[in-house]
Amino acid sequence: MTTIRQEDFVQSIADAFQYISYYHPLDYVTALGEAYEREENPAAKDAIAQILTNSRMSAEGHRPICQDTGIATVFLKVGMDVRWDSTMSVTDMVNEGVRRAYNDANNKLRASVLADPAGKRQNTKDNTPAVIHYEIVPGHHLEVICAAKGGGSEAKSKMVMLNPSDSIVDWVLKTLPTMGAGWCPPGILGIGIGGTPEKAMLLAKESLMAPVDIHDLKARGAQNRAEELRLELYEKVNQLGIGAQGLGGLTTVVDVKVLDYPTHAANLPVAMIPNCAATRHVHFHLDGTGPAELPVPTLEDWPNVTWEANTEVATRVNLDTLTQEEVASWKPGQTLLLNGKMLTGRDAAHKRIQDMLAKGEKLPVDFTNRVIYYVGPVDPVGDEVVGPAGPTTATRMDKFTDMMLAQTGLIAMVGKAERGPTAIEAIKKHKSAYLMAVGGSAYLVAKAIKASKVVGFEDLGMEAIYEFDVKDMPVTVAVDAGGESVHETGPKLWKQKIAGKIGNIPVALA
Repeated sequence: MTTIRQEDFVQSIADAFQYISYYHPLDYVTALGEAYEREENPAAKDAIAQILTNSRMSAEGHRPICQDTGIATVFLKVGMDVRWDSTMSVTDMVNEGVRRAYNDANNKLRASVLADPAGKRQNTKDNTPAVIHYEIVPGHHLEVICAAKGGGSEAKSKMVMLNPSDSIVDWVLKTLPTMGAGWCPPGILGIGIGGTPEKAMLLAKESLMAPVDIHDLKARGAQNRAEELRLELYEKVNQLGIGAQGLGGLTTVVDVKVLDYPTHAANLPVAMIPNCAATRHVHFHLDGTGPAELPVPTLEDWPNVTWEANTEVATRVNLDTLTQEEVASWKPGQTLLLNGKMLTGRDAAHKRIQDMLAKGEKLPVDFTNRVIYYVGPVDPVGDEVVGPAGPTTATRMDKFTDMMLAQTGLIAMVGKAERGPTAIEAIKKHKSAYLMAVGGSAYLVAKAIKASKVVGFEDLGMEAIYEFDVKDMPVTVAVDAGGESVHETGPKLWKQKIAGKIGNIPVALA
């Protein structure tokens, strides 16, 4: 009988969440490198280059791949012959491990978990509690999977109760384009089929924990319906032309995972959960001999791809002298390098600004002719001025856009993924612009931030208003002053281009 000691288990959990904060799974890195080599859309290729460069920088610097360091998710398969040498419950041990990981002074991770979700939404300060899934299995080992799922990709999760005669493929292909790019493609799609509604969702989530192996499946051929669906969906999803960051291109997913389970004769539950460009999970076993030993990759394991600011293809912008006329001159898809002082703010700050304006109160900062960046950065460590600071999903700020442009003097915004119709109409009305930063390049972006200070709403923590001083921060004009959105035009164009190549889209790692 195996005995698992409390400290071994707690420390293994802590080590695992630290590990996945800065190490991508190498199978995903390799697949993304192959996608970079294949990509024909320059904007998508540049986005993948940023993600790969960020990945290698994070591995080298032991700092988070993404500022959203995720909600801690743990899958446990506990052998029936395992016993515990512990004064704590297994759940409490997992949470203690998460607590240690997220409060590690050498690589402090962003606490994003809020208690009382339908009420006060108060931050728990240490990212606990984790979401834990237990399974009791034969044997005398403990199998553990630790994953950190970002809120952007989790927000795009879908679940449907189809009729038994309905097409799963049709539902996926109809639904995926409605999800926008807030899940940060290129990523992985997890599909869960069968059981009950909650079982289908769990299957979809668990499927994402498997390695990227679509190339192996294609080489050997499908052996069951689930594998047939993987191959069909992989091909057809990439033919949608959504591409990296939703800019249009050849690779939207590097793999599709499918798990199924027997279900009621009258039902066909189907769930779809995407994994983003910050794919983060690690697997290990404990057998009573000590804490887990996690493999340390070498930098040579990363593709030889390095993103650098290039003024031959990008335009430098001085934020300190920016005018509305200059903003109105930007073209859809144009690459900019931002320099100077930029404000930040996201959901909580926008809501407070709205409330203050409604009461006639003076705002803590003047937004006139300023640019706002939708971000909630990681706390700095060592000599950093700010921790990893990638963009958050911009559509959450759509309902505040007209108010900000009409009443504060704001002239442009920076965020992740597309904007919705409400925001685009406001941008067009006020001759503003929306600039897209690459989701999944948080550490790379942080290196462009040369100074940082809180200038408003300090009590909101990572959601406070900061002022960043940036140098050559890369962005793309995603919505111009005329209301043209590259997230609408790009995928349409690339879907048409791909249509002539149906059946010939290269498979990742083939």
